[in-house]
Amino acid sequence: MRIANHAGRLALVEPDPERSGGLRGLDVEEISDGRFAPDPQAVYGRWAEFRGWADAVDLTAAVPLDPGALGPVAPRPPQVFAVGLNYRDHAAESGMELPTTPLVFTKYASSFTGPQGDIALSPGDVDWEVELVAVLATGGRDIPAEQGWDHVAGLTVGQDISDRTTQFSAPPPQFGMGKSYPGFAPTGPALVSVDELRAAGLDPDDLELGCLLNGESVQKGRTGAMVFSVPDLVARLSSIVTLLPGDVVFTGTPAGIGAGRTPPRFLAEGDELVTWVAGVGQMQHRFVPGDRT
Repeated sequence: MRIANHAGRLALVEPDPERSGGLRGLDVEEISDGRFAPDPQAVYGRWAEFRGWADAVDLTAAVPLDPGALGPVAPRPPQVFAVGLNYRDHAAESGMELPTTPLVFTKYASSFTGPQGDIALSPGDVDWEVELVAVLATGGRDIPAEQGWDHVAGLTVGQDISDRTTQFSAPPPQFGMGKSYPGFAPTGPALVSVDELRAAGLDPDDLELGCLLNGESVQKGRTGAMVFSVPDLVARLSSIVTLLPGDVVFTGTPAGIGAGRTPPRFLAEGDELVTWVAGVGQMQHRFVPGDRT
């Protein structure tokens, strides 16, 4: 099953066979006769009921969706968790030792945006970080890792756009602030359930992901190289925090960031960034002038 945020409304979607990377779908409020609200965020609070209904929906009448109207699949998450140094090669390029427990910070919800469009550059050095993003269906405390996937509504594509100047402007680093300028948390184009990935012959614990900058491959890795897997993150987070339906987890980035290059390379006006996760989808963004004062 796949859902999307289309023009601020919840849609049940599937890949469009007529358009590479496109989606077609149906408006959930309309086809459910009002049983489910149009708000994409609200569905996570009724996930089991929604899945029971959605699995029986016939998508034959689905219509092509405007890719420019797609928004973040969880636009107002109650909590946002992001994990640093969660790939061995990224820890190495950062000159850091592997963490023995997840390095967790947050991205503020005001930074969320959709999978296509323009992103304004912030005043500092702006970097890219492709990420697999998980959205929770059910929360709780002390969730065992072996039950972690049961609490995940699905997976989507994300970018942890980072202003390195702001991030490292003070000791200790200001991760949350440097990574939360407007538009610095794009997600989409759709949320794909774990069973949908498995039915397609994909392993949700080992998905290929990457990004291209102006057509050049700058990051490529596999989620199987994570230090802490998605189920492990659910378990470790819930051992401390009460997780909530609709929470978002940015799971970390593989090697290839701009700050790790010699010399460092950062995003500039007019750059185009394509971000993808196999079986989940692709995002495309262009970087435009922002307030550089």
